[in-house]
Amino acid sequence: MTQMSIAEALREAIREEMRRDSRVFCIGEDIGIPGGFGGAFTVTLGLTDEFGLERIRNTPISEIAIAGVAIGAAMAGMRPIADVQYGDFLFCMMDQLADQAAKMRYMSGGQVSVPLVMRAPVGATSRGAQHAQSLEAFFTHIPGLKVVAPATAYDAKGLLKSAVRDNNPVLMFEHKLLYGSKGARAEKGALSSVGEVPDEEYTVPIGKGIVRREGRDVTIVGKLLTLYRALEAADILAEQGIQAEVIDPRTLVPLDKDLILSSVRKTGRLVIVEEDNLTGGWAAELAAIAADEAFDWLDAPVKRVSAPDVPPPFAPKLERAYVPDAARVVAAVQSLF
Repeated sequence: MTQMSIAEALREAIREEMRRDSRVFCIGEDIGIPGGFGGAFTVTLGLTDEFGLERIRNTPISEIAIAGVAIGAAMAGMRPIADVQYGDFLFCMMDQLADQAAKMRYMSGGQVSVPLVMRAPVGATSRGAQHAQSLEAFFTHIPGLKVVAPATAYDAKGLLKSAVRDNNPVLMFEHKLLYGSKGARAEKGALSSVGEVPDEEYTVPIGKGIVRREGRDVTIVGKLLTLYRALEAADILAEQGIQAEVIDPRTLVPLDKDLILSSVRKTGRLVIVEEDNLTGGWAAELAAIAADEAFDWLDAPVKRVSAPDVPPPFAPKLERAYVPDAARVVAAVQSLF
């Protein structure tokens, strides 16, 4: 085992997949600048030393171009790992991702594949409304896309390797406060994401969640940063005699429904935590699944802990009020008892 941050684990996954398969290459803004940071959050730092600028390809500041080149290369048989500096700018790529990458295999009757990985940082980090959104729900609504959201270094490496080998387009959302980047790229307020990563080859299957903490009284589901808020809340609740089971879905599409529903049937209560705003969010879909498939086991209404329906604010105090914290999760759970 080696201790790695999420940024380091992602970098190691890219390195291993590029060594394994000559069709794998990276494309994005500032990802291979000599003496640079290795992209916005250091993930590709140093990879040009081994693979050169032919396979660590810098682009102009044009997300439309990044998506177009990556999708075209994937359709032609390559396996691109595309990097968008901030997930907010996936909106610039929406036609290519939603109407081209997601639908090409379906429209061609399986004759054309788009084995693309699109990596996108999300989450509020004092950058204001256009650099702070959590966009996962938008893309879970598009048939043909797979969506993963790793919250640990182990999962970041294993899921990225699985995504590179998948014949479908995969969006990988990564929270800025979980990268564990160092020096000038360190994020204020970041959590330590350092964890044990196996030295030997491994992958994490797309579509399998994991129980991060077992409990009997309430199920709490959190992803990315909100997983850690859920775990923090579970510690506080345990002191009050409430044993919370905390689930990390890891993959949003396909979703490990069986894992979540099994927990809900055991605990009878469900709280979903996400950083995205409330209306039409991923938490709403999960609540609907629970109501549809586990209603008879529910002892209380499903609760959602989300951001309010406003753009992410820039002012630090407002941002702290905007992003769900452990206290809000605790209050939601207490309301069910």
